[in-house]
Amino acid sequence: MSTPEVPPGDRPGQVVQLVHLTREPAGEPEGALILLHGRGVDERDLYPMLDELDPDHKLFGMTPGAPLTNVPPGGRHWYVIREVGHPDEETFIDTIEKLCRFLDDELRHRGIPWEKTVIGGFSQGAAMACAVALGMGRPKAAGLLMMSGFYPMVRGWKLDPRAKRGMHAYVTHGSYDPIIPVGFGRKARDLLEEGGLYVTFREARVQHSIDFALIPEMREWVGSVISGQPAIEGPPSAR
Repeated sequence: MSTPEVPPGDRPGQVVQLVHLTREPAGEPEGALILLHGRGVDERDLYPMLDELDPDHKLFGMTPGAPLTNVPPGGRHWYVIREVGHPDEETFIDTIEKLCRFLDDELRHRGIPWEKTVIGGFSQGAAMACAVALGMGRPKAAGLLMMSGFYPMVRGWKLDPRAKRGMHAYVTHGSYDPIIPVGFGRKARDLLEEGGLYVTFREARVQHSIDFALIPEMREWVGSVISGQPAIEGPPSAR
């Protein structure tokens, strides 16, 4: 694993820095895979999943670290929790603006368009990934991967899924999740489908965790949406 990087800030036009880990592609990148960690851990948490979801290193991979480090119980946080499924507005807006500027700059620097990028995350990171992908005026990504998260509704950051009609999303949630109950995952599925996204929804017999039995399908999904030839077609949460 690479050591966490804090860019030196000498890139022309770079305006925001976030601690992050990168994984370089084997050759010319076919796209990018960005994974956002959950509450109380850091950029190292989902780093191994880059190899799980892209074992052939066809993609540029990155796991940014959340900017808040002074929130109990420690680790990194994307926002302050006021209530499950309802982030604190001030910290959420501050973070999402920084994250979007950082990711946009990184992809632009590497010459990788958003339409060849999958952004995903777990728990808090899933909510942030959703906000990045669906924020009003944001570019259309190749795909959105939400693991054990929720669809964030925060004043000051409007989501506009209808502007992303045809985007593919993969949503998975544990049936026995005691932290973010499965109803949040089902609601995210419904809202994404209502917005015109093609949603693959998988409810797993786990708690607040990733069901690794789904990794092969997730790997196929990532590769297919970046290639523009989705393996799972249609509005298909019913599949």
